[in-house]
Amino acid sequence: MPLPKQHTSQRRRDMRRSHHAISLPTLNPCPQCKQPRLPHRVCPNCGHYDRREVIATE
Repeated sequence: MPLPKQHTSQRRRDMRRSHHAISLPTLNPCPQCKQPRLPHRVCPNCGHYDRREVIATE
């Protein structure tokens, strides 16, 4: 099995990992109730999607 000929420096290692950070999810306001929700998903608060009720809520 091949082995690396050079030691990977901390700088090179960290530069490679610079894109591994976790980002926060994007939240958009619901057009009906104005609560934050994930884009292209049914609103968990009011049950609307694309200006129509998909899930009946109380």
